Parts: sequence; structure tokens; C-alpha cells
Amino acid sequence: MKAINNIGKIIHSKSTFYQQSSLKLTKKAFLNIVSSFLDYFAYIMVLLIITPILVNGLGNVLFGVWQILKRLVSYVSTTEARPTEALKWVIAHNQHSDDTSSKRRVIGSALGVWLIFLPILIIVGVILVWLAPLLTKVSPELKILVRIVCSLLIINLILYVFITIPESVLRGMNLGYKRMGLVAALNVFGGVLIVGAIYLKLGLIGIVTVQIIQTIVTGILFLRLVKIYIPWFGVERVSLIEIRQFFRLSIWYSGWNLVNKLLISSDVVILGMLISSSTVTIYVLTGYMAQTSIAAMTMMIGATMPGLGGLIGEKKYAKVIKLRNEMLWISSLLGGVLGSMVLLWNQSFITLWVGREYYAGMWVNFLLVLIAVQLLFLRNETYLIDLTLNVRRKVILGLVGALVSIGVSILLIPNLGIIGLCLGILIGRLFLTIVYPTITGAFLGASLSAQFKPMLRSILIMGGLLVLSTYIGQIELAKNWVELITFASASVPVIFVVAFWGGFSFEQRRILVRRVRNIKSLVRDG
Repeated sequence: MKAINNIGKIIHSKSTFYQQSSLKLTKKAFLNIVSSFLDYFAYIMVLLIITPILVNGLGNVLFGVWQILKRLVSYVSTTEARPTEALKWVIAHNQHSDDTSSKRRVIGSALGVWLIFLPILIIVGVILVWLAPLLTKVSPELKILVRIVCSLLIINLILYVFITIPESVLRGMNLGYKRMGLVAALNVFGGVLIVGAIYLKLGLIGIVTVQIIQTIVTGILFLRLVKIYIPWFGVERVSLIEIRQFFRLSIWYSGWNLVNKLLISSDVVILGMLISSSTVTIYVLTGYMAQTSIAAMTMMIGATMPGLGGLIGEKKYAKVIKLRNEMLWISSLLGGVLGSMVLLWNQSFITLWVGREYYAGMWVNFLLVLIAVQLLFLRNETYLIDLTLNVRRKVILGLVGALVSIGVSILLIPNLGIIGLCLGILIGRLFLTIVYPTITGAFLGASLSAQFKPMLRSILIMGGLLVLSTYIGQIELAKNWVELITFASASVPVIFVVAFWGGFSFEQRRILVRRVRNIKSLVRDG
């Protein structure tokens, strides 16, 4: 009897341990999400305020040129081999290890890979600076300006490593929430400086100079922050063998960075080259609500991933599957709610924000929301694949999807314009929407049908909400900002109730409610 009691105590002890571990993981995930949302809320509010100022201050053409240049320079970042991305996931995978010397050597390896590829980045940057006027299709009098702005953007890209190394370590250790409020404040700081640059008529050169200042200040503050919360942070001397091993992993993350740019950022570049910079302005402004809303959700997903990385490192796959299911359910719920809100109110929002002439129409609005929701589900899979530290297949298949998107877009844009671009993106990513869950399912031991069957109901409800919202949204529902805020706020709970009660079974709703209650109790208990 005594032996049985002892066994019972052991089982209870283990159960309590795992429950406390789960709650601790939930709390960190929640804090990371809050931190990300706070930072992103500040970012979109600043963008909301300064975008009309930028459009008026720069004009349609230069605003479109600015958008194209930012996307083009983002391609240059792929030549640095993306060591900080690999650093984040390696640290996340080994976050529970007590070998701090090994972690410092990983940081050293990341820095070593970056230094090796820095000359390549500079060479590619110089080539881009020379070609920038041709790629943006600007008039001769703007060529020098475009080259100067592009050069400053390349310099800012080089400096950005001093932000990404400490940030990658913080996120990898599941401590991203420790920077809560800092990035938000820096976003506001940068926004104020940009408004000042426009007021002083400093143009694009003034705006990019502000970005360089913001990067330097952010880098200094991040280095101080990481030293406070991660005492072991530092760089240890590494061998060429260690750098070579890290490079092999990093090169695939770099490959994914390139693929990701082709999937996400090629739209603006292709549209600008095939039509005009002014068309890019209309496309970017029409898609603002869809991109910012869904981007907030992808940030939420990214904030929870380091915690899953620890579980994968400990091979607790059953728990990973349960958490992944919850993330997919939340994605379908929020995708339906936010997508419907955009479809209902985007026409009124664009009209009040920058003017009716910048709204691209019903079909473009609908397709942009579909693209954003599709990306939300893709992010669930790509982040999870990253945590396995085996991204080779993801990169190769992603390249196929990106090339299909670009090819179909180029074929359709001459006749269909922005609609052709949207269709090309959707078609290319549809392939990835199927194959990426297959990869994660094989790793976790879950078939494709087992993954999607529990989600069929929520996806159907989400689709119905999006179609209905598209139809209703063609009516100009709000004549001023007060009406827009009032009506939009009133529609959120209605859409949420329909999506939540209609899209999920009783058991799914119970699990999601329990997760919310756990978070509330953790917040209440500090």
C-alpha cells in the first residue's frame, strides 16, 4: 500500500510539474504577444497618421518610388546569408541548455557569417544603386535623388545587424516581452522625426536619414537591454569549423529570406515595372488595412514560436500538436473577423483617410483580404518548420511557389492590372498552402486530413463571412470618422459571435475558452 501511495505521489508530482510548465509557457507566450501587439499598434498608428502626410508631401510618384525602393533593398538583405534568423531558431531550440559558452559561440558564428558575406552585400547594393532609376522608371531629373536614397537604405541595412543580433537572442530565449514598450516608443520617435522631415521639405533623403538615426538608437538600447536580462550574452571566439557548420544552417534561412521576399515583396516591384509608380501607390494604400490587420496576427504567431521551440527540442511532439491546433483555430477565427472588418469598412476608411481615388475597387479589396488570410495560415507552417532546424524542403518548395506567383502575375497584369497581380499571388501560394502542412505533419506524425478535418467548419464559416462582408462593404457605410469608428466597433462583436459559435464545435470552444481563462488567471496572479 505504501508503494502504491508513493507511486501516486510521484504521478501527482509529475502532473503538477507539467501543469506548471504549461502555465509558465502560456504566460511567456501571452507576454510576448502583448509586447508584439503593443509595438505593432504603435507602428500602425504612426503609419496611419504619417501616410497621408507622406502622400501629400511626396506626391503619388515619389511615394510609389519610396515603396519600390524599400522592397528592392529588402532583396539585398538576402545576400548576408541571414545569420541572425538562424541564430534565433538555434537559440530557441536550445534555450533550456545550461551550456552558455556554446550559446556565445553560436552568436560568434552568426557574427562571423555576417562579416564573411558583408562584401557581397555591399557589391550587390552598389549594383542596385546604379540600376534603381531604371527599376523605378523615374524621369531623368530624379535619377540622382533615387540613387542617393537607395545608397542610404543600403547603409541602414548594414547597420541593422546591431539590432537583429540582440533581438534574435531575446526572442530565442523566449524573452521577447522584455522589450515591451521600447519598440513602441521608438516607432513614435521615428514617426515624429519623419513628420519633421516632411515639414522641413527634406523629401526622401530626410525620411531615409530618419530611419538611419532610428536604427542606431534602437541598436544601442537593444544591446543594453539584452545585457540586463541575459547575463551570459556575449561573443566567444569560434573556429572555422563552427562557422562552417553554422553557415550550412544559415544559408538555408538566407534562401528562405529570398523566397519570402519573392513571395511577399515582389508584388510592388512587378507592378511598378509593368505599370507605374502611381499604380503602386493605389495598390499599397488599398491593401493597408488587410496587411496591417493580418500582420498583427502573424506577429502573434511568431511570438508564441520560441516556446514551441523548447518543446520540439525536448521532443514533446504530442503537446506541440495540441498547441498547433489551437493556433490554427485562432487563425481561422481572427482571419474571419479581421478579414470581414476590412471588407466592410475599407472603402469608407480609404475615402476618409487619403481620398476615394486611392481605393482600387471591390475585387482588389476582396482578393487582398484572401491573400492576407492565406499568408496567415502559411505563417503557422513556416514558423513551425523553422523550429525543426530543417528548412531545406521549405526553401525549395517556397521558391517554386514564388516563381509561379511571379510568372502568373507577369502574364495577367498587362490585361487585368492589379487584379491580375492578386490572382498570380493567390495561385502561387495555393501550392504552398497544401505542401507546407504536409511537411509539418510528417515531422509531428499528423496526416494532412487529420490536420484539416477539424478546421473544415471554421473555414466554411470564415468564407461565408468574407463573401457577405464584400457585398455589404460596397455601400459607403460611413460618412465621417465618428460614424466609421462607431459602426466598425459595433460590428466586431457581431462578427466574432458568428465566427466563434458557428465555426467551432463545443469541444473546440471549450479548449479556446480554457486557454483564455488560463491567461487571465496568469495576468491576475502576476
